[in-house]
Amino acid sequence: MQSRTPAPRATGRPRSAAADTAILAATRAALVELGWSKLTLGDVATRAGVAKTTLYRRWAGKNELVVDAVAELFDELELPDSGTLAADIEGVVLQFAAILARPEAKSGLMAVVAESIRDDALRERIRASIVTRQKRLVLEGRARAQARGELPPEPDSQQAARTVDLIFDMVAGAVVHRTLVSAEPADEDWVRGFTQILLTGLAGASAAAATE
Repeated sequence: MQSRTPAPRATGRPRSAAADTAILAATRAALVELGWSKLTLGDVATRAGVAKTTLYRRWAGKNELVVDAVAELFDELELPDSGTLAADIEGVVLQFAAILARPEAKSGLMAVVAESIRDDALRERIRASIVTRQKRLVLEGRARAQARGELPPEPDSQQAARTVDLIFDMVAGAVVHRTLVSAEPADEDWVRGFTQILLTGLAGASAAAATE
């Protein structure tokens, strides 16, 4: 009698995209109502209509859950095709500032960044889920500006990657500091001035101001 090898059994229950969406939305709602310090996985599970064990199968803890909930907000960013590099930058920076002004983004991002100081794995999750994912905007904007002839091509791939990192750090750092640290509005006037300095440097911005 020929023996049959049993088919491999699935390990664990497959993830539900609908459950993930509900959980992340519930996390953002809890951040708005309770803030990061009072948010609990039990509260999120109740809001999302899922068992608490469902959350633990997906996220190691509150910090990781909040990172993913905030990362979804930044995925809403779109680079406008406004016809010029300056207008494209201004458009996406205004979107970025508007997201950071939302209470769920503000409290969630500040909290997990603070926690990541003592947690290398959490810092890497922030980098992968938010920073690396949103560098797509710099890559898209730079390629579009190069196609228009506004920026020169960069044949050196390593130098091009360093340029992308620098641009992202300058934009993200300035907007986060303005909105979350200084608690000042990143309005159209501020964004226009910031973009001018980003594109022309301090000398160029000073020269432009002198002619006004």
